[in-house]
Amino acid sequence: GSLLYLDALGAGFPRALARHGTALLHWSPGCPRRPAGWLLPTLYCTPAPAGALPSRATALRVQLLFALRQRSLHVLEAGLPAELHDALAALHTEWPQLAQELALGRLSPQPGLPEGLRVQLQALLTPDAARAAELRAECARGFEGIVRRLWPQLEVVVVGSAHGTERIYCDALCQADCQGLPFYCPFYRAAGALLGVNLWPEEPVPQFLLCPDWAFCEFLPCPAAEESQTVLLDELWEGREYGLVVTAQPEEYRCCAGEVLRVTGFHKQCPLVKPVRRESQTLNVRGESIPEERFCQTLGRALGLWPGARLIDYICVESSLLGDSSGPCAPHYEVFVELQGLRDLSEGQRYKLDQCLQEDFPVYKSFRFKGSIGPLRLHLVGVGAFTRLREALGSPVPMPRVLREEQLLRLIQSSVIS
Repeated sequence: GSLLYLDALGAGFPRALARHGTALLHWSPGCPRRPAGWLLPTLYCTPAPAGALPSRATALRVQLLFALRQRSLHVLEAGLPAELHDALAALHTEWPQLAQELALGRLSPQPGLPEGLRVQLQALLTPDAARAAELRAECARGFEGIVRRLWPQLEVVVVGSAHGTERIYCDALCQADCQGLPFYCPFYRAAGALLGVNLWPEEPVPQFLLCPDWAFCEFLPCPAAEESQTVLLDELWEGREYGLVVTAQPEEYRCCAGEVLRVTGFHKQCPLVKPVRRESQTLNVRGESIPEERFCQTLGRALGLWPGARLIDYICVESSLLGDSSGPCAPHYEVFVELQGLRDLSEGQRYKLDQCLQEDFPVYKSFRFKGSIGPLRLHLVGVGAFTRLREALGSPVPMPRVLREEQLLRLIQSSVIS
């Protein structure tokens, strides 16, 4: 897979394979995870131990510091779009300290950074007053297009996931910090297995070529009927959706990956697919089954009715997780959002999302009319709430959209401001 990635990257962006021309932003606690271009370790200017720190925030900040010292970057690579989003959010607030560390060639002590490793990483830094001055000057101008201004030779942003609701982060970055830069998602992974590769780095919407030798895949036609049988790669139809069933290694049991794929075409008889949704992230309190990607679309439509509001992040909770704290009411959804441009939500704005859900989902509207599902409750959380939530998840996984754990629920509830 890595060879195919490097070939596609080099063909689309000729300078992308330059020595030390790629910076990595990826948290892999405990042990460094292989980056996309691991077959060419000389690509990376980021020391591998920086990503294995126990603290996500500290790991991303240290990696950002090493990226900043390398002005001639051609590729910025992030394991997940949210990691790039959060690293750049740290740049917004900590650029004076980062500039000072660049100027002095030192790495400040910080939580989650063992002293021995701090000394080891600091030995790789050298004082660079000119680069520090450039960082101060560019950040003082504002952060719109900051990535291109700090790294003028940058050609592409590589991310480990850019489909489904992960597009929220990609779109936000494209509109602000990463203006003018293409995003490339090279791989499709599911159930711990590498299943497909994107050979078209310059295309804005990723589609993945399923490689038959990487894992044994079966496909369950959607919507699944009672007597549905799985089909194989050579039996897929363009335009149809399938649930994914994977056997990643010989002698392993088959497992439903919980992913739904849409076949978008074929390349030399191999199917091209686009991941559509994660079945585990479906909202369902009365059998209404609102899929992840369609809820996100409805939320976006509701936000369009709130002048000046821009979505930063969101997560949902089914009222069953709330227990007695939800009060004596019918089952319902609670939605937590972080917004830019709004500091408070009126009752009318809160109602708009429930109204849009009723317009988009007739079954939900029917249950609401009968009182079997209660009105949706919308909460606004403070800046940084979702960054803390991603830290608490404990591993670098795509952002869940339906919370299933009480501990994480308490964390997001503690951040509510309206």
